Amino acid sequence: MQLKNAPKIAVIIPAFNEAQSIEKVIRALPSEAQVIVVDNGSTDKTFQKATAAGATVLKEAKKGYGHACLKGIASLQKNPPEILVFLDGDFSDYPEDLPTIIAPILNQQADFVVGARTAVLREKGALTPQQIFGNGLACWLMRLLYKSRFTDLGPFRAIRWEVLDSLEMKDKTYGWTIEMQLKVLRRKIPYLEVPVRYRKRIGVSKVSGTLIGTLMAGYKILGWIGTFYFSKWK
Repeated sequence: MQLKNAPKIAVIIPAFNEAQSIEKVIRALPSEAQVIVVDNGSTDKTFQKATAAGATVLKEAKKGYGHACLKGIASLQKNPPEILVFLDGDFSDYPEDLPTIIAPILNQQADFVVGARTAVLREKGALTPQQIFGNGLACWLMRLLYKSRFTDLGPFRAIRWEVLDSLEMKDKTYGWTIEMQLKVLRRKIPYLEVPVRYRKRIGVSKVSGTLIGTLMAGYKILGWIGTFYFSKWK
């Protein structure tokens, strides 16, 4: 699928010390997409590598996945795209699968799409046991509380700009993905999951690769599910 006749699409890639992989990610994306890399305080050559690969590169000194995503979104406010895509900068996602991610939106089947890292398409060892358990628990709780059909909290996702803007995203760190999905469920926004390929990342994960990162991510995700259920957000 080509993007030449598609609406304006922007891609936000939060990146922290991804010098080994960021060029691969950018060059694998369809050339028609606007690519924004948000360097989240890297100490390597992520900024230079991303710039050389042709992306617009921003700096966000405040550490946190959500901080980086919000920085990218803010940069698009004056000239927003119609569809916004998020993916990681470690080359674990397959950037060339972007057309698959946005297809349900283009076909008016959904306003929000998550790439589900299914076991059949996932490289062995690409997700750690704690990631698999955490994803499973979070999705089970969403099914229990919201009758959700989500099976994953995958980072490769697409959403209509006006829908994202209405969600009033706030989380600055590990809860970004679950916040988005919970708000989509609460608003009953049309959504779909599409199976996507997934491989071992280049480098070491800053979240699942450390005990503290794993515990903090789990705490934030479960905290969002628990507190949001009793919130009055509409």
